[in-house]
Amino acid sequence: MSDALLLLATNFAGLLGVILFLWGLSVVIRDVSFIDAFWAFGMVLLAWGTAWRVGVAASHAKLLLGLTTLWGLRLAIHLTIRWASHGEDPRYKKILAHTMERKKWGWATAALLTVFLTQAPLLFITCLPAQIGIWASAGDPAVGIGALGWIGAIAALVGIAFESIGDAQLDAFRKNPANKGRVLDTGLWRYTRHPNYFGDALTWWGIWLVVADLGWAPALASIVGPVFLTFTLTKWSGKALLEKGLHKTRPQYADYVARTSGFIPWPPKTKA
Repeated sequence: MSDALLLLATNFAGLLGVILFLWGLSVVIRDVSFIDAFWAFGMVLLAWGTAWRVGVAASHAKLLLGLTTLWGLRLAIHLTIRWASHGEDPRYKKILAHTMERKKWGWATAALLTVFLTQAPLLFITCLPAQIGIWASAGDPAVGIGALGWIGAIAALVGIAFESIGDAQLDAFRKNPANKGRVLDTGLWRYTRHPNYFGDALTWWGIWLVVADLGWAPALASIVGPVFLTFTLTKWSGKALLEKGLHKTRPQYADYVARTSGFIPWPPKTKA
């Protein structure tokens, strides 16, 4: 266990170094919005950093590394393109302005303490299944992937596909000027108001199941990752924060909420 703690501490120190570098970059360009893209890519770095330390001879390690990389690179590229196309995220601009006014901090201090040093531990916790799973698999590289592991892999791939399709449908909807002010309620968005968030959560629950296939100890040690991510997406900074703004800017959104599942895909309700 001491080896695992040392590995995790080293990973966190490396992550913190990258985070501080990105904070310095944000000060230069006066924009923190790219942190969303790094949220996904940072987990890829943590997974590869773990694999570099312990190796990937084990089947579970290869599977965890592949799933994390596929998910993280896809999402990081998607969010980077969105940031490059749309510029600064108004949410972060509002958060920083509010913090600066309330705390009397300068822009750089507000960005460091409110965004970057907050994201680092949350990113690290979410990625615990990949880190602990890759480490645990090195203990016995000859162990093959069992039924639970394959179920997890399938769930993760479905989650990645669900998130990717949802993002593509939303991008296409936004690019059509005729849809300005309207609510997307077709495709996957007909069955859940947040197919991208659902796909995100399903991916990491799938990755956790691959870890659980290794035994109860790594499963218990890493379950906080998908639990925290699901809470974040449904109750904290994801769904809850986004819908608060949509209710104000989309007159049709209340009706959409009334008939459409908030998270888990489900056939829409029909009017009585």
